Amino acid sequence: MATIPLKAVTLTDVRYQRGDSLGHFLAWVSLIPVFISLGGFASHFIFRRDLQGMFFYIGLIISQFLNELIKTSVQQSRPETCILLDSCDSHGWPSSHSQYMFFFAVYFTLLTYKGIGLSGVRQKCVVGFVPWPFAVLTMWSRVYLGYHSVAQVFAGALLGVVLGGVWFWVVNGLIVCWFPMIEESTFGRKFYIKDSSHIENVMKFEYDNARAARKKCSQD
Repeated sequence: MATIPLKAVTLTDVRYQRGDSLGHFLAWVSLIPVFISLGGFASHFIFRRDLQGMFFYIGLIISQFLNELIKTSVQQSRPETCILLDSCDSHGWPSSHSQYMFFFAVYFTLLTYKGIGLSGVRQKCVVGFVPWPFAVLTMWSRVYLGYHSVAQVFAGALLGVVLGGVWFWVVNGLIVCWFPMIEESTFGRKFYIKDSSHIENVMKFEYDNARAARKKCSQD
């Protein structure tokens, strides 16, 4: 009976050369998209359930779907270093990690500039800058570790920037008009889905309301 070759799930299977401290660090950096998806957005859905965050994540899913579609169509091989990584059975152009991180960076920065959660210009500049070093490090890690060529990571980064900007416009220029209807729907009421788009500083709003509720409880 012929044996069927096995294929590993490569979500967290990031390899580096033994003893390479920089490679070890970049291997963890390469997992940032996983941390964002499983940690950041999962906790957001559980505890906040805000429509802006939900459509942010939907955009990332669409971006990754398009990445797989393009990879399947172009079918560009990974660099020769993929032989050592057992990843040559998948295509490399464009890099999905780079696309994910640059989509995230663009959308996050635009959302920060729009004022969701922040009101001061300095705060917006500082917070909006946060994801960009991680995006660049992720792009570099994919080349350093041998999973992609330079052209493949730059293609992913460029596609992520374009898709991130386009999706932000779609959500905040078109879909946002439907947010009140989603919020008031049976689904929205049952699962406590909320829209914070109309609030200038969400964090201050939630902070003030939490303090007011605590004071009311104390008085009662």
